[in-house]
Amino acid sequence: MEATILNSAYISEHKYFKARRDAYLMKSGIKVDPYFYVEVPPSVTAMALTADNQVILVEQYRHPIAKKIIEIPGGFIDEGENPDVAIERELLEETGYTFERIIPIGITAGNPGVINNYTHLYLAIGGKKSADQQLDPNEEIDVLLKPIDEVKEMLLKSELLQSMHALCIFQALSRLDEL
Repeated sequence: MEATILNSAYISEHKYFKARRDAYLMKSGIKVDPYFYVEVPPSVTAMALTADNQVILVEQYRHPIAKKIIEIPGGFIDEGENPDVAIERELLEETGYTFERIIPIGITAGNPGVINNYTHLYLAIGGKKSADQQLDPNEEIDVLLKPIDEVKEMLLKSELLQSMHALCIFQALSRLDEL
């Protein structure tokens, strides 16, 4: 271990958000006190393609930045749930699509300086609309279908603000050549 935790206390606890204050001793002997960070459940996201190679995007309001933004589908992994199962569930809930194949393509830590979670990244292909959206009460999500070239342009123009989603799209695009 790179550091020794001297003390730790939660300053806020919620199902999807726990704020913690730690004091720790670095390997060099330097004491860091206080250090604040947020515990968030692990999550999943996927660049999802329909059977005719349209990228499935979702548009929704994000209160912390007070904007409606375009993203790719995804969400939190339920406690005890396998990430592969979680992405299939999230894709169906948010978009109503099921997929021929869902391929794990990586994992990322979105902001490890202040948030402790990882996001599992996927490429989903062969999507077919099979159900209506099954949204949580706090979700209002519009589904958008875009050609791959248009999504590439959106990525290059920084029109996809969610950084973990941009990374997923980048990695998924590089994998498409292998399929």
